[in-house]
Amino acid sequence: QVQLVESGGGLVQPGGSLRLSCITSGTIFGVKPMAWYRQAPDKERELVAAISTGGTTIYADSVKGRFTISRDNAKNAVYLQMNSLKPEDTAVYYCRIRFTAYWGQGTQVTVSS
Repeated sequence: QVQLVESGGGLVQPGGSLRLSCITSGTIFGVKPMAWYRQAPDKERELVAAISTGGTTIYADSVKGRFTISRDNAKNAVYLQMNSLKPEDTAVYYCRIRFTAYWGQGTQVTVSS
């Protein structure tokens, strides 16, 4: 059974940082492209960042230069380092095995003073 478990969300002030983690199990993590998505209230879920099995990354324009996606195949983990956070980054963040129906349960990120 494939499982993805996110952690690391919380409340942070504008300009602050958070690091999200996603640990997977039940699949061969090292051969799977991974991604982070987010969904804000009353908005559609959107791709934030993705990383291929070889480490190639892509980012939404809104987070370029502020967010960094990385992976550790030995730990079956993918991370999202979020710096210079803005109120508009507030959303539930989801981890996904890209191009599949496997998602995590989500972790709330709130950026507010």
